[in-house]
Amino acid sequence: MALCSLTRASAASKLRVGFYAQTCPRAEALVREAFDDAVRKTDDIGADLLRMHFHDCFVRGCDGSILIASANGNTAEKDADINQTIEEEAFQVVDNAKASLEAACPGVVSCADILAYVARDSVAHYGGGFYDVPAGRRDGRISLATDTSENIPRHNFTLDQLTRVFASKGLTQSEMITLSGAHTIGIVHCPSFIKRLYNFSSSSGVDPTLDPTYAVHLQQQCPTEESNTEVPMDPPSELGFDNSYYQGILRNRGLFTSDQTLVSTPAAAAQVKLFARNSAVFKSRFAAAMVRMGSIGVLTGSNGEIRSNCRAPTESN
Repeated sequence: MALCSLTRASAASKLRVGFYAQTCPRAEALVREAFDDAVRKTDDIGADLLRMHFHDCFVRGCDGSILIASANGNTAEKDADINQTIEEEAFQVVDNAKASLEAACPGVVSCADILAYVARDSVAHYGGGFYDVPAGRRDGRISLATDTSENIPRHNFTLDQLTRVFASKGLTQSEMITLSGAHTIGIVHCPSFIKRLYNFSSSSGVDPTLDPTYAVHLQQQCPTEESNTEVPMDPPSELGFDNSYYQGILRNRGLFTSDQTLVSTPAAAAQVKLFARNSAVFKSRFAAAMVRMGSIGVLTGSNGEIRSNCRAPTESN
């Protein structure tokens, strides 16, 4: 275990800002152009791109494996149940960026780095601020839907469960609370939180930790247990990357169990309160946490490959 951790730390240390300065000087600009083209057509696409980077890093590390398509009888991460609500248009953004990069500098920029760049561009676009992204990741060749179940946090997780999952990736509870702030943008479907609204327990129809007024509003959006409507994760700022997510939690308006649980201990609640009153601190720490998350289990040097097609390992192209 210690040797594995040391190897991962060594790989992460090889990532650096400006990695493509000599080999593909316009790499970040070309990725940003692909994102800008997409967000003009679909204004909330950045939320899916940010989520893709999270889900990629938490399964096999930040190796672009979420982008690989299912083939030859293998169901890939992309088609796992938890990733089914990521719109195809988000994957197309990465494809478009990759096409531009292959035209400009073939075989140089990894799909994993494209995901890291476009996640940063998404945060910046919605107001979270621009931050430098260390690069140099290489692409993995394996993608299994079955890997997602034990690695990606679920909407109904408690604080302890969230802390354990993030710790298994080398991230602290503080970084987990910080990265949860990504829920300030985007939408979700009713099934992700419906159990908080109907037949919650034998003594309560609605989760008692959910603000009653907000619960009624959500029931109007999701009128039955079979509803599949899209609902903003952070209604005050669906397309604004700010600290209103944390303000909502303090008002018992965290949409998921995994949101509201962030105030279940004094130490965790203190961080939520800090972010709720100081947006600048949240944004600064979020950028730092994203850089840390972006180094999980990375492949560098001669490990992995540079895919020419992000949807398939090289031998499958």
